[in-house]
Amino acid sequence: MKPIIEFLNQEGFLKSLFESIPCGVLIIDGDRRVLAVNNVLEQTFGISGAEVMDQRGGEALRCVNAFKNPKGCGFAEECITCGVRNTALEAFEGNQIHRKKAKFQLSVDGKTRDMQLLISAAPFDHEGNRLAAIILEDMTELNTLRRRLKTDQSFAGIIGRDAKMQELFETIRDVAEIDVSVFIQGESGTGKELVAAAIHNEGIRANKPFVPVNCGALPEGLLASELFGHVKGSFTGAMRDKKGRFELAHGGTLFLDEVVDLPKDMQSKLLRVLQEGTFERVGDEKTKSVDVRIISAANRDLKREVKKGNFREDLYYRINVLPIYLPPLRERKNDIPLLIDHFFSRIATDERQDYPDISDDAVSLLMDYHWPGNVRELENAIQFAIVKCRGRMILPKDLPIELQGHHVLGSSRGPSRKLDLEIVKSALEKTGGNKAKAARLLGVGRATLYRFLGDYPGLMQGTK
Repeated sequence: MKPIIEFLNQEGFLKSLFESIPCGVLIIDGDRRVLAVNNVLEQTFGISGAEVMDQRGGEALRCVNAFKNPKGCGFAEECITCGVRNTALEAFEGNQIHRKKAKFQLSVDGKTRDMQLLISAAPFDHEGNRLAAIILEDMTELNTLRRRLKTDQSFAGIIGRDAKMQELFETIRDVAEIDVSVFIQGESGTGKELVAAAIHNEGIRANKPFVPVNCGALPEGLLASELFGHVKGSFTGAMRDKKGRFELAHGGTLFLDEVVDLPKDMQSKLLRVLQEGTFERVGDEKTKSVDVRIISAANRDLKREVKKGNFREDLYYRINVLPIYLPPLRERKNDIPLLIDHFFSRIATDERQDYPDISDDAVSLLMDYHWPGNVRELENAIQFAIVKCRGRMILPKDLPIELQGHHVLGSSRGPSRKLDLEIVKSALEKTGGNKAKAARLLGVGRATLYRFLGDYPGLMQGTK
């Protein structure tokens, strides 16, 4: 057989095309050994094409895991989840892969370098042999730039500038690329489904289905059918075969909200799916296989439910591989003005352009409330106030009655206690020391900010 590199060199057009592709390209054989690389790949990974011929892909690219096992690339434990290796194997099975995300660690001059890649692959035949072209796009610098350009006040539809929320955004980015089970702990209304969707959309299953199911909202008698599906005639009303949520989520993510409400028998069936990846539809003897990532959530302490005997301990450890805590709104009240602006702008876009402004007193009342229903309750309060408001300004009397009653009970507290020193410093820096603009940014009246600044004379320097 004429070597593929010799073939490429002889065919002028193909050679030009091979070298002009603005991505790294390597051609490998069925043993994943390198037969050819283009100039971009040599430059991106700092390798010499002549030196890496006949090496396996990971060895040629100096993957840190390729040298953990004496047999080389593909034999270390970490190789099982390697995006480059698995993409190559899929190509040899006849599949064409388009831009699959993967993380890669290289060893360069004794140091580990993290890379984020988009991998594409296509199989082709050359003189009776199956080969594969692997295209590697280095997204490391672009993703870093995107993070810098992204506002620090929102991420994947989640709003927040509080330190707790910034930490949450980083956690989502970290866990998104790790294809294991995630458990989200948070009170009702904190946005657990938003977080689950963000993890899915930022991860390697982003182009596959995201299927949410509220375990507490489904009648116990229908849970098995909803999760696993049923066959025609399996029970009264089963007029046709129906796929369950697991089948609908195949290849993607299944979000089990309020998983703590699952009955014990359903917990056992869920455990089996997590352990074996198999299940049967209701009324069917045929076993089906499924590949899904499980993200679950609960508004109660799951470990406490285990101790009470309400939740299986073995299932707890299966779904709680990567835990995430979602803070309630009362623990990040500095986000309330930001959320108010977000809800106003969304309502203006979706429903009307002439929405009213909101008074400092109304914002102060919203900041003082304890929000047992969290962000969902705040959104409802804003929608209520917009409907009730008759003028151009939302006043305290336009807010829901429970907020007004709380304001009366808690009115003895000083307004300056609603502000945080670091947040005020940040607002003054962003507005160039303009206290009036800083007050608007913080969602408080100027008098409230002035009283607060009176307790911190050092902050007054350089303000207008």
